[in-house]
Amino acid sequence: MTKIKPSQGAPYARIMGVGGYRPVRVVPNEVILEKIDSSDEWIRSRSGIATRHWASPEETVAAMSVEAAGKAIADAGIRPEQIGAVIVSTVSHFKQTPAIATEIADKLGTGKPAAFDISAGCAGFGYGLTLAKGMIIDGSAEYALVIGVERLSDLTDLEDRKTAFLFGDGAGAVVVGPAKEPAIGPTVWGSEGDKSETIKQTVAWDEFRIGDVTQLPVDADGEVKFPAITQEGQAVFRWAVFEMAKVAKEALDAAGISADDLDVFIPHQANMRIIDSMVKTLKLPEHVTVARDVETTGNTSAASIPLAMERLLATGEAKSGDTALVIGFGAGLVYAATVVTLP
Repeated sequence: MTKIKPSQGAPYARIMGVGGYRPVRVVPNEVILEKIDSSDEWIRSRSGIATRHWASPEETVAAMSVEAAGKAIADAGIRPEQIGAVIVSTVSHFKQTPAIATEIADKLGTGKPAAFDISAGCAGFGYGLTLAKGMIIDGSAEYALVIGVERLSDLTDLEDRKTAFLFGDGAGAVVVGPAKEPAIGPTVWGSEGDKSETIKQTVAWDEFRIGDVTQLPVDADGEVKFPAITQEGQAVFRWAVFEMAKVAKEALDAAGISADDLDVFIPHQANMRIIDSMVKTLKLPEHVTVARDVETTGNTSAASIPLAMERLLATGEAKSGDTALVIGFGAGLVYAATVVTLP
């Protein structure tokens, strides 16, 4: 039997650089209240959200990704052509094929890297980070670019009182490269498909082609509604608070550290109440910096963790070398948690 040559990758992988992009337009709760019967106080008390960013027609999924990725590459101190893989996590790129990652890779001037999209909702950044880590250690790429990007304003039903205020747009990116010491811990990830109906798209795309349009949802003017994201808020809240705290603890255990060893906690920015409940359940010490980017950015799904990471580092609330626990969770239901050293 012929022996296959072993992989020649790095012993470990690390996040080398981070970048983010938030659309120019800032949307306060007052704009959301034009379509739903609610109040600014109710939205803030239920979600912690005061504002979010919505993209203009020019701020496409690709354009936002290129901006965020360019910053991450510069922060990592490498050249675009050194990127061997581009992984894009998104649920709001509306072309089934080709992958938006190929367009982004070309616009960045990366040469001919592996490029593909993944769909893992709000856990997508963690999924992409895990794949990138494997590539670096395997030797199939020297540097990998992981992008989380969403235009969730395109998938928001502004008449849905349960979700109209939740979602925002943006892109976050990191460069993953070789390391001499462990800097990305084991990933604790998984799925609970029996709960897939708790967060979902309202109408399948093919129903617009073959379905009876009289069965499709309509707005107040009788016009057929574009597909949107809907969720069972209470069910998702309970799952996130109780089950994801367990996953976060498993990630700490897998990395061989305790909550006392943490410097930073960066959970998916879904809801301030979920974040605060997880902090309490995990019994995080007061010295741990907690990302609460959701207040001004809203829920940006796959983009939320790298955007929050970028802001913490930019403001000095977190610093290079800090130990951070990151956890994403959402539609699927899927989740991914790991401990990382910040770039």
